[in-house]
Amino acid sequence: MRPCLTSTARKSAASPLKPRRQPTVAPGVTGLRNLGNTCYMNSILQVLSHLQKFRECFLNLDPSTTEHLFPQAANGKAPLPGRPASSATQLSAKSDRVEGLCWNGGASISRSLELIQNKEPSSKHISLCHELHTLFRVMWSGKWALVSPFAMLHSVWSLIPAFRGYDQQDAQEFLCELLHKVQQELESEGSTRRILIPFSQRKLTKQVLKVVNTIFHGQLLSQVTCVSCNYKSNTIEPFWDLSLEFPERYHCIEKGFVPLNQTECLLTEMLAKFTETEALEGRIYACDQCNSKRRKSNPKPLVLSEARKQLMIYRLPQVLRLHLKRFRWSGRNHREKIGVHVAFDQVLTMEPYCCRDMLSSLDKETFAYDLSAVVMHHGKGFGSGHYTAYCYNTEGGFWVHCNDSKLNVCSVEEVCKTQAYILFYTQRTVQGNARLSEPQLRAQVQSSNKDEGRPQTFP
Repeated sequence: MRPCLTSTARKSAASPLKPRRQPTVAPGVTGLRNLGNTCYMNSILQVLSHLQKFRECFLNLDPSTTEHLFPQAANGKAPLPGRPASSATQLSAKSDRVEGLCWNGGASISRSLELIQNKEPSSKHISLCHELHTLFRVMWSGKWALVSPFAMLHSVWSLIPAFRGYDQQDAQEFLCELLHKVQQELESEGSTRRILIPFSQRKLTKQVLKVVNTIFHGQLLSQVTCVSCNYKSNTIEPFWDLSLEFPERYHCIEKGFVPLNQTECLLTEMLAKFTETEALEGRIYACDQCNSKRRKSNPKPLVLSEARKQLMIYRLPQVLRLHLKRFRWSGRNHREKIGVHVAFDQVLTMEPYCCRDMLSSLDKETFAYDLSAVVMHHGKGFGSGHYTAYCYNTEGGFWVHCNDSKLNVCSVEEVCKTQAYILFYTQRTVQGNARLSEPQLRAQVQSSNKDEGRPQTFP
């Protein structure tokens, strides 16, 4: 007996099925496939793409149309309808019928769309700037759940030979080298290096260079105090990150042993150690004040004295990079890991670590930093283990754990429990004048030396 159909059912059966909506991935929730011990690169690329100001400047670097960025599919094949294909990409297009927005990306989405780059760079001229631009556009297009970044990897191999091959590398060293090469490319403006930046974009290139040069750039005040006369000499030094030492009690760890009462270290304690006053060994300091009456032609040797040195933050960066020095040398060619958990908060106040006059001359919000990303090292050794990254998605307002091709949304509480290796904090209120002026610094030096009644100099 045939079942009886209602009028609604008959109408549905007669009408053709409507095409389902194309699946959408949340912008930025795009995994990067591990191409052979490349987790260090994937973690850093995820972090840089989630730093909003850094990402936006590279997205604007090459305002070419989609046709220029994805002119045709690889191997001469035409691009699939409605799906972009790069000149250096092959498409692994698999149907994904999940409607709506996918909050977890990468391999966590079954039957996801993957963009596979060829092993050649995506432009005729090898350019890390162009590869960052291309990769960021793909990752934040909301169309791809996974990317195999072959072109980026081989560009790194060509321009940074130290990272050539499939050995495990250090994420901190890679970040420093990558930013250095990108800066060199932008400074060359296409004149001395093979970089794909049209002449019409030179002005835009200078704007990007300004962002790259300033986003991580801060300044330290190095103050040396003579023990004999208490005269203070000040020097301004640039920095792009702060490498923080663990307190001495954690350096006695052997073979993974951690005393029960020392299982956790505070980030604020490590910052305090970075800015604490330390005594220089022996009489090695030639004080300008003690030698002020001595003429240059005087055959008598310089008067050397004992001294103390202190580092303080003189100018705050927009994005503060804190490198926790987990790996220390043990023997000639071995670096062992300090596996102590470092407790850090979602909000960091840098006020205690800055020059004294900054406390009164700047707004309180200038010292407040919000956690933006964390790079974590899993494992016990320097040349082994695995890197992942926790990144805050500014577009969606959520945290995501980036583990190569697997991405999962997570809570900030989970982020703060990780064994951090590199921390990224973004300044809550970015102010261009977040530094002491020279008169302010002179006033600080004069204030600290006025009891001695001696003339002051500013280096």
